[in-house]
Amino acid sequence: MRAEMGAEQPETIAAIVAAHRAGTLTPAQTVARTYQRIRDHNDPAVFISLRDENDAIAEAEKLATKEAAGLPLYGVPVVVKDNIDALGFPTTAACPAFSYIPTHDSTAVARLRAAGAIIIGKTNLDQFATGLVGVRSPYGIPRNAIREDLIPGGSSSGSATAVGAGLVPLSLGTDTAGSGRVPAMLNNIVGLKPSLGMISTAGLVPACRTLDCISVFALTVDDAALALSVMAGPDQADPFSRDRPLGAITPLPANLRLGVPRSGQLIFFGDKKAEAAYADALKRWTALGATLIEFDLEPFYETARLLYEGPWVAERYLVIRDLLASAPDTIHPVTREITAAGARLTAAETFSALYRLQGLRKIAERTFTNIDALVLPTAPTAYTTAQVLANPIELNSRLGTYTNFVNLLDLCGLALPAAMRADGIPFGITLLAPTGHDALLASIGRVFHADTKLTLGAKGAAQAALAPLAANGIDEIPIAVVGAHLSGMALNGELKALNGQLIEATRTAADYKLYALKTTPPKPGMLRVETGKGASIELEIWILSSSAFGKFVNAIPAPMAIGTVRLADGRSVKGFLVEPEVLGEARDITAYGGWRKFMAEAATA
Repeated sequence: MRAEMGAEQPETIAAIVAAHRAGTLTPAQTVARTYQRIRDHNDPAVFISLRDENDAIAEAEKLATKEAAGLPLYGVPVVVKDNIDALGFPTTAACPAFSYIPTHDSTAVARLRAAGAIIIGKTNLDQFATGLVGVRSPYGIPRNAIREDLIPGGSSSGSATAVGAGLVPLSLGTDTAGSGRVPAMLNNIVGLKPSLGMISTAGLVPACRTLDCISVFALTVDDAALALSVMAGPDQADPFSRDRPLGAITPLPANLRLGVPRSGQLIFFGDKKAEAAYADALKRWTALGATLIEFDLEPFYETARLLYEGPWVAERYLVIRDLLASAPDTIHPVTREITAAGARLTAAETFSALYRLQGLRKIAERTFTNIDALVLPTAPTAYTTAQVLANPIELNSRLGTYTNFVNLLDLCGLALPAAMRADGIPFGITLLAPTGHDALLASIGRVFHADTKLTLGAKGAAQAALAPLAANGIDEIPIAVVGAHLSGMALNGELKALNGQLIEATRTAADYKLYALKTTPPKPGMLRVETGKGASIELEIWILSSSAFGKFVNAIPAPMAIGTVRLADGRSVKGFLVEPEVLGEARDITAYGGWRKFMAEAATA
């Protein structure tokens, strides 16, 4: 094992996968090192259940026999919040009386496994994901990775502290009211809250089912975006799933416009250090070239009040009403107090709140007409565990000042480390944009985080230089080709005639099948299948100007179509797919791994 991959320092997903592919580190070594870190960290409150080490190492050894190029999370150890189903672990939602044994993985976990991730444990949380503090669990209070007297943040407490402490480079949380963002700030890590419906919630114990989303904790924005690309995609098992194709990560836009609240609207509850850290973050954005535009934050505050003062508490009540009726003492007292109020809400109150929310959504839409994203404090301040235990509901509510409205308004969010205060408390900002703008937030957030030069998590590891982007200009659109448009093949001249340039040869994720169609000239058709049920197909990525891309796509005849193709390294790019209706007479040539190999054999036959 190389010295720089030692037991003390955390590594990013990018570093681990690169080491595995280069053969300088094996997945089994990485898993063994992870368990040693867990023992050294010695905090039993992080995990509710931990996989047997020998079992995890055996899976890692088996994984090492597979083709690494098709697995974007090849050998990456991952932990999962214990309100998300993972086969082999009970799901408790931090309530032993609620515990059950799932019969299959949640969709999100299944997609992580298909990408090469190794699930090693289920993490602690505020019971039934009700709370932003991380102290409402019968399984104990996880230690904050940065300062032990601080709360870990919730409800995704175990998942955030596991990444912050360098135990794993990736974890799943959930985020209904800020549970994927507040603990990210408090542990100096990145918290990605995707657009609603982008990651399937099939297999998630709901908090507020209409607002829930599975979130990502990682050390860097690039790592979080990679994990999102692996899990994103529609799912028939989730009626709230939406087809939200991920855009590409781009350079920082030249005319970036960021919304900041009007003077006097920000709330820090007297925390002058947090207020100063936010002002410094805004100066950093200005230095990076962003234009700051004031907006009215009051409608967003009003939306936030709806979450716990309005009918959405009834959604939380629905999840545990049977347990409240049969065994109320098995529920955490604070969770019980908050949730029981949901039983008293009427249908009339619900509709009244829905009408008001719709009006607030229209105001939010107008806010974004001349703003690309909002930049807000992730939380107004930080509290110690002792402070929260003495005043559990009020202080928890304060932490949601800038988070509670986000899912009600159908926004996506990205929580970023922004500063380490002189008192050792981390401060963070959150970027917010309308649904579907996740790639924009990642594109700008990665530049801001890199510019802070903050170390990663709690272990002092320096940030690596930002990875170069695939495309070199915002007017260039990449397109993936798998057949007759490959370099040297029959239709490649069509790309060259449009001044197309070959960028790279790579492979798809292992989610596709390839068919030989009965066309002249011969063409293949590539079909997306269930995650992990296909193969990794060779392709080339070319770039075209936006006008040339439009001409090229407009000339494509049926049954070919342009869709979103997922690459082996987790990126998504537009590329050729085929309409499945024409495959009845086509030959399945998936086993060849690509059109070139098939055509080479056909030429010699």
